Formats: sequence, structure tokens, C-alpha cells
Amino acid sequence: MRILIVKISALGDIIHALPVLDYLRQAAPGAEIDWVVEEQNRTILEGHPLIRNVISINTRAWRKAPFSAGTCREVGAVVRRLRSASYDMLFDLQGNIKSGIIAALTGVPKRYGFDRNGVRESLNLLFTNHHIPLGQGDHQISNRSLKIVSSAFNEEYSSFALTSHIQTSTEDDQAAGELLRATKGNTHLLFHTGTTWETKKWSKEEWLELGRLVLHRFPSVSILFSWGNEQEHVEAEWLAHALGNRALLLPRLQLKSFCALLKKVDLAVGGDTGPIHIAAAVGTPTVSFYRATDARRNGPQGSRHITLQSSMPCTICLKRSCPDDNACRLTIRKADMFDAIVSIIAPGELR
Repeated sequence: MRILIVKISALGDIIHALPVLDYLRQAAPGAEIDWVVEEQNRTILEGHPLIRNVISINTRAWRKAPFSAGTCREVGAVVRRLRSASYDMLFDLQGNIKSGIIAALTGVPKRYGFDRNGVRESLNLLFTNHHIPLGQGDHQISNRSLKIVSSAFNEEYSSFALTSHIQTSTEDDQAAGELLRATKGNTHLLFHTGTTWETKKWSKEEWLELGRLVLHRFPSVSILFSWGNEQEHVEAEWLAHALGNRALLLPRLQLKSFCALLKKVDLAVGGDTGPIHIAAAVGTPTVSFYRATDARRNGPQGSRHITLQSSMPCTICLKRSCPDDNACRLTIRKADMFDAIVSIIAPGELR
């Protein structure tokens, strides 16, 4: 059986979709699985033992020069590759116009996607021919993908014990271990303070106070600060300096190197952001908070993951900016964050 998955972006959503590979391993043993993804996100899938081919597209560049000879060649090559593979079924886990067009161009006879209530853009419905409705328990991001894939088989995804996997190299694993050995602690917490939405952030003053509480309570803990852009770098550097020699500002890391590090730390703490989802995917416990987004839908699930939701009546607003942003931010209390951290790294102490 040959299967094509179309889940092209964003990075966090791709990570949430990884359990479908373990589902297919169990429900369709021996299936050959290819995955279509945007070029900037392909690294997270490369080397995965359950993926035969990672097929990258570059729609950002194509949109800039849609009629150029180079774009036509690249698009044509991708379409020919997809059509020549003779897939038996396709799963569109994206649900927008772009993914729908890709699905239609493949010529795959069985194209599974969301129904009208599940798609991101309604025109997607024109390009898939098996429209799967979401049930009451299917709206968590990873469950959405599993609902679509499991609809083609006679095995409910809820009956499977499913895991995620991100492949890292021996060199990346060794470098991560060396970095941790160079710190001044035996227990390592990673704080990721940044995110792209202002309404997903916490103040650096609260992060500082949380860090002080943790370091005071746990003499063997070191805190690592990760960052993704220059603004995040400035804030992370300020925090690491303010907390002293048991805090470390991480260098800029390539994605797989960062994944290797997340496999080895004891806990990852942050908002609704990619590093938290990567940490959960590689088996690391997390503590995370949610303001503009829904912890029940976006947050990692399970006893090793604790999520905090803003108590504002307008929480889960999905706004990127808001005049009440500061009041909302204050509803994420450092005492609650600290208690959540304690319950993960020192279970039983709060009982």
C-alpha cells in the first residue's frame, strides 16, 4: 500500500500530526508512506524511519514568481513525481486551498480530508472526495489528523498506544549531552520565553521571578534559555544574566540539534510555541500556558504535561493583539507555574 500525507505547515502543526505515522505502522503494516511539506519544514521529518520520501514544495518562492520558467519547472517536477508514485490513498491533514490543489494534482483516487466543519478554507472540499466529520473528542490538533487517517481503516485511533518520533543524529545527540554536562546542575529545565504572537507571551519580569523561585527551591537545577530570533535572544540573554551562573543562554542551534537537546532536558516550560510541542513529541515533560489559544486543543496531552489557561472571560480569542493584553497576561500566575514545575520534577511534594 502506498500512502501520501499532505501536511505542509506550520511546524507545530506538523509535529502534532506525527502520531499518524505510528498509527499507520500498526493499522497498515508495510505501507510505504510519503509526506508533502513546505521546504522550510522538511528538516523535522527527515530521517524518520516510517517515511519513505519527504517531498518538499516551496510555495513562498512560487508565489513571488508564479509564471517564471523556474517556477514552472519546479511545480511540474513535483506534480510528475506525485503522479508517478501511484498512491493508493491520500490524507489531506491541512484542509486549505493549497493542500487541496496538491491533493487534486496527484490523481490519487481516494483523497481523504475534513468535512465542511473541519476545513480551514471551504474550497478545499472541491479537491477531496472523502469528507470526514470530527467527533466531540476529535478537536485536539493531533486527534484531528488521526480522525482523518483512521477513517480509511477499521481501527479506531483511540484504541492504539501512539508515540511521536523525531530523528536526530548521533552527532547531535552527543553535542547535546556535552552541552548539558558543562552546566552547573544535574536537573535541566529549558525555558522558551518567545513566540510570534504578543497574546501568547508572558512578561520577562514574571519569567525572572519564576526562575528565581525554581533556582532557590532546587539547588541542583540549571535553567537553559532558548531563542529563535534576535528579539527573543535579547530577552533570553537578559534573563540568563539576571539569574546568575546556574542559568545558561543557549547558542543558536539548528533544528535537529535543538530536538536532540530537548530529548535530554528534564522539563520544557513556555507558552503555545514550537519548542513546547517538539519537547512533547520527543517525550520530554512540559509546563505551558495559553491565553489567546486553547490549551485543550493545542496543548500537549497526558500526565507528564501540565497546561494553564488564562482565566479571562475572553480567553481563546485567537487575537494576535488586544487592548486587554496586559490584564490577560497577569492571569498566568507565577505561583501556579511554579507549582506545576514542582509537580513534574518533584512529584508528591504538593500533596
